[in-house]
Amino acid sequence: MASSFLSFSLLFITVYTADGFLEATVFRCEFNSSELKDIRFILSLYFNKVEYARFDSSLGKYVGYTESGMRWANNWNNGPQLAGAKAARATYCQPTIEIDYYSALSKSVEPYVRLHSVASSTGNHPSMLVCSVYDFYPKQIRVTWLRDGQEVTSDVTSTDEMADSDWYYQIHSHLEYTPRSGEKISCMVEHASLQEPLVTDWDPSLPESERNKIAIGASGLILGLILSLAGFIYYKRKSQGRILVPSN
Repeated sequence: MASSFLSFSLLFITVYTADGFLEATVFRCEFNSSELKDIRFILSLYFNKVEYARFDSSLGKYVGYTESGMRWANNWNNGPQLAGAKAARATYCQPTIEIDYYSALSKSVEPYVRLHSVASSTGNHPSMLVCSVYDFYPKQIRVTWLRDGQEVTSDVTSTDEMADSDWYYQIHSHLEYTPRSGEKISCMVEHASLQEPLVTDWDPSLPESERNKIAIGASGLILGLILSLAGFIYYKRKSQGRILVPSN
């Protein structure tokens, strides 16, 4: 399975105010791993909500965006401030990133797989299987279909990985197929949380729709028996309480 790619940012904001003026400094660390080469440090300086200068480690220097900002950037590029900004990637970003990366971002959660059938949207294929994969992290995942152990490459459609707003993701893969006697259809999931692929076999012995019909019918039968028994008990008690009046 291809290696995961993650991109995150850390933000640190310092604000100074004096006599109605606002000075703000924003430190940003962008990274996709804890390696120094994969870290980008950005220092942005604002005055009254206007960014007037910035240091970007990808450029290796300060850049000014206003007339005064360009003057400041020129002074800092020729002074000791430049060396300090260049060093911030290792001294400021990397220690914090290592804590966050290994305590949270490197974690993984195993997926939950549900395999079921639905009615086909076209008339060409009488059956459609859906492999639904829930509650996995990180986002990167691979879902494939197997027929008798061989990967199926046609009549397969899949959704994108969808976020659940709780750090978990879900994905759904559809297979349109014509059932064949004796064949074995399986859904295979590959994910960073799994030591080996997770294979779920489809059991065509009884379609899910038929199982639902049987469950509903059984529930109705049980309810009918309960109501009949209650009526019989009520009738017996009513009969036992009657007083027979002899006729003249």
